[in-house]
Parts: sequence; C-alpha cells; structure tokens
Amino acid sequence: MSIQTVLVANRGEIAVRIIRSCRELGLRAVAVYSDADADALHVRLADEAHRIGPAPARASYLDVDAILGAAKASGADAVHPGYGLLSEDAGFAEAVTGAGLTFVGPPAEVIARMGDKVAARALADECGVPVPPGTGDLTPAEASSAAARLGFPLVVKASFGGGGRGMRVVHSAGELADAMAAAGREAGAAFGRSEVHLERYLERPRHVEVQVVGDAQGTVVHLFDRDCSVQRRHQKLIEEAPAFGLSDVLRARLLDAAVTLARKVGYVGAGTVEFLVLPGTAQTEGEFFFLEMNTRLQVEHGVTELVTGLDVVATQLRVADGVPLPFTQDDVRISGHAIQARIAAEDPWADFRPAPGAITELALPLGPGVRNDFGVEPGGGPGSRVAPEYDSMFGKVLAHGADRDAARRRLIAALGELRVEGVPTTAPYLREVLASESFAAGAHDTGSVQREWAPDPAGRAAAAGGSAAGGVAPGAVAGGTVGSGTVGSGTVGSGAGAVVPTRRVRIATDRGPVEVAVYGRAVRPGAAATASSRPPRRSAGTAAGGTAAAGTVPVAPMDATVVEVRVRPGQELAPGDVVAVLEAMKMEMEIRTEVGGTVGQVLAGAGSPVTAGSPLVTLA
Repeated sequence: MSIQTVLVANRGEIAVRIIRSCRELGLRAVAVYSDADADALHVRLADEAHRIGPAPARASYLDVDAILGAAKASGADAVHPGYGLLSEDAGFAEAVTGAGLTFVGPPAEVIARMGDKVAARALADECGVPVPPGTGDLTPAEASSAAARLGFPLVVKASFGGGGRGMRVVHSAGELADAMAAAGREAGAAFGRSEVHLERYLERPRHVEVQVVGDAQGTVVHLFDRDCSVQRRHQKLIEEAPAFGLSDVLRARLLDAAVTLARKVGYVGAGTVEFLVLPGTAQTEGEFFFLEMNTRLQVEHGVTELVTGLDVVATQLRVADGVPLPFTQDDVRISGHAIQARIAAEDPWADFRPAPGAITELALPLGPGVRNDFGVEPGGGPGSRVAPEYDSMFGKVLAHGADRDAARRRLIAALGELRVEGVPTTAPYLREVLASESFAAGAHDTGSVQREWAPDPAGRAAAAGGSAAGGVAPGAVAGGTVGSGTVGSGTVGSGAGAVVPTRRVRIATDRGPVEVAVYGRAVRPGAAATASSRPPRRSAGTAAGGTAAAGTVPVAPMDATVVEVRVRPGQELAPGDVVAVLEAMKMEMEIRTEVGGTVGQVLAGAGSPVTAGSPLVTLA
C-alpha cells in the first residue's frame, strides 16, 4: 500500500477498532485527543498521539485545523474519520484532500449530496427506490400547511447529519412548532446545520439497512443486510445481521435498490443505505421505503464482519489507497447470525439518563463467538472514564452463532458475564430485551422499546440486588417476563416462602476466589454499579435525579449545557412542570419539578454550563 500512516480523527471504541486494523495491515496509526482523553485507550494503543484541544468536541474533535495540524506534524498519509464527529462533513473531506492527504471515505461531493437528506430522497426517487411522502427544507411558517397536506403522524427530521439526531415524531398540529424547534436545535448542536423537513411517519416499521462497499474503479457490491429495529428516540440499541423474517424477493429488492443507489452516486468506500420496511404477511411480499444513506462506517459494522468474515475497516483502507475490491458479489457469503448490544453509560430505570463517570472496574465476557469492541480498559485506570462531553456509548458486545437463536442466547450469556462498576449501563436492560418472547420471535419493530419494553420502575429495585455476574430482574421489561424464578440460584427453605439470594459476590482469598450468596437488599450509599445491577436510587433533587422533592429545587443531574429555560421569576409551578432543557452527551433532557411552588430566582440561562447537582431555580 502507498498509504503508510493513518491519522484516526476520532476517539473511543471506534478509534481503537481502526487502530487495530491499521496494525494488522502494517500501517502506522496516529491518534488525536482532547484534554478529556489524554489517558484514553486509543491514545496509548496508537504509534503516536497528538493533543488537539480542550474537552468540548467543538474545540477539539470538530476542529478541522487542529486535526490537519496533527496530520502534518505526524507525517500522516491518510485520515480516517470513523463515525460521528466529522465523518459526514463534506467540508472536512475536502480539507483533507486539499491538504494533500487521502480521505478514507467517499469523495466530498458524494458526502454532500447524500448528507442532504432532501437531495438524497430525490436521488432515490430518480433511481426508482420508494420514498415516503415528504417535503423539502421548511421554515416554521411553512410547516403547518405542509403538515396538513401530509397528514399526521409525521416526523420532523434534520436535513443534515444522521444517527437519529434531530428527529421528532408529531401526532397533532399542536405539537408541530415545539418539535421543529427541538429538532432544529439538536441538529444544529450535533451537525452544525439546523435545517429540518417533514416526512410521513410510518407506523410500526422495521429498520433494515444494507452495507455497501465501492472502489475507485466503479465496482459496488453489498455485504447483505442488518436489522436495527430495537431503538429508543431513533437511537439504535441492538443490531443484527442478516435481517430476519424477510422473504427472498423482498431481500433481493432491498439489496438491488441499495447497490443501484450507490452506483448512481459514484460511491467509493463503505457506506450504508437505510430503509423502513413493512415485512408483509404470508399473502403479501411486503414493502420498503428509502430512509437515508450514511456515507461512513456504521457502529454496527461488526455484525456484518462476523457473518461475512470480511474486515470492513481494512476494506475501507485498501479502497482509499486505490486498490480494487478484492472480492466480487458472488464471493460474499453469509455464515450464521450475529447480534450486537450497545453498552452505554445510561440508566434505563431513569428514562435512560446519561450517567458519565469513572469506570472503576471492567470485566469483559469471553468465549466462542463473542467479540468485545470497547474504548475503555478492563480493570479501570485513568483511561476508563465516560466523559460528559461525548456520546454515552463506550463499548459493544457482539455474539455470533449458527442461527439467530444461537446468537441471541450467546449474547444473553455474554451480557450476564459483563461487569462494569462505577456507572450504570444499558447492559441489564438489553439482556432482558434479548430474552423477551417478542424479540425471540422477531415480532418487534422500531416502536417496541417505547410501546412494549419500557423499563418498569419496579424492576429497578430488583435489579439493584442483581448478581454482579449478571443477575437479571424478572419482569423488568414490560410486555414479556424475562427468564423465570429469582436472581441467583439456590434457596433457603422451600415452597412459597422460600428465601432466595438476591445477589452473588466473588471474594478474593488467599486460597483463591470464593463465590458467596448474599441475602437481603441492603446497599451501602454510593455502592458501585455493575452492568447487571443498578446504583442505589438517590432521592429526587440530588445530582442523579434532576427533579425537586419536597423542600428542594430542580437541579442539573450532570454536567451539562442549558439549552432553554422555560420558567420566569414569579411563575407558579405545578408538579411535573418543565423547568429547563439541558444538553449533555449529545442528548437533550427536560428537567421537571416534583413539587409546586412559586419561582424565586432563575439561576441558569440558555447557553450557560451547569455542574451536576447545581440548582436551576429557587422555589418560594
């Protein structure tokens, strides 16, 4: 290869993933880091690392000049953007090539064309790919008449960017203005572009995407499909390959549509064409609609690698170097099934609230067919911190099996072995989803998390006593009990009044580790959280709550930025009223009061930073 040194313009687990592929290809890997990531795993794995600025992403990972400066200083030949951050920024791609470097991704003009969701819809329509009814970019004044024409429900969508950011579902005309404002605000913060448009909202679709790769010689092939229907707020939680339950005819149409679109736009590199799918019945074939094209590597690329045996990142690097694809469409085969769970520092039992902090211990699952992609280190350490400035996802656990059920069971077991201490995670919730009857039957869609699998608040207390090695609170997922019995194994006594251990603890002794059963639910304040247990519930109004209990005031649940203040001095509040909207870890959250009262002082303003536990208003 003519490329010898690759600068990875990203962080976390994807930076680690790219560095490892570079190492296998014999390439030097250069890392960049902000002050928050000075001790991060990707920094220490790279052959060379360069500081690019302070913690906020806009002052570091989104600073094009700083990244290009690091590339020049390191002697890099190429820049790999990973996903998120600058990966779909056409201006960044153009700046990289303008500096005489190779951009590991499609040409800037392709990114620009497909990154504009309205233009991408028009191109798909031109190619004969079905698109849902929708509009071009809209101002709030234009939205009402367009919405009336489309009908409700509809979705407000960011016209630039991806990853589910800047999307709001609207069920009535009265919700439209607030939804447009929120979607535009979130899109502007995430992508630097706040334009939005409307599309008809499809009820209960599945989200199916096709992985494509193309080379500079004009060859485009697909690496089959994935299902990403387990989502919350349009953010994917579980992904699998291949997509399940598609007829051969419907799958062939999807694959052909994706390849046709990629060829039409002159695609080079790895990309994903995403669809909303209505699978149909025994009497109908089903139908699909174009959603968007992501002109980058996807978070879920690993499940495609497990079922095809191909290294997607290595393919990206070779294609960027001008090498033709080393395989044809006929060479691509599917072997078995793979499923991935995204592990994020979020508390499912508190509306998935992001929970940044230090990971004091991390033990990853092992075994046949299990893969871990993490950006933090086992055993804790200075690089094992989930920073509030960035996305809450810090790792992924993947499992491969002979068929879907084998992969599902293997991933359930792997998540049971995963141990994370110091922050709550999505792992126990995702383990329960995987074990639910509806997921096992493939009877879910993009709305199942909100409609059927909303975490039961009662399950939080049960999960708090769960085994550190993976105990799951039965029934914590509404609409389908997970497993049977109670956490742990073995009982004291028998019959209906039998006492069962609430958790098992492994203790190191001079004769080796000993596992003991613990009875009762006493948890000391500040006890560490594991992947399969919850931290002790703090009273509302503390740094973990974000609401006001009797005699207290609403506070910031974490370090964040105030997006909007919705109250004024002298205003009367009722329990449940929204006080402010905060943004942290790329997510907006509404802060509500649990008690009524009169607003005294407003202590934070729009655009100002707030620290965890700081009051937002005073109540008289």
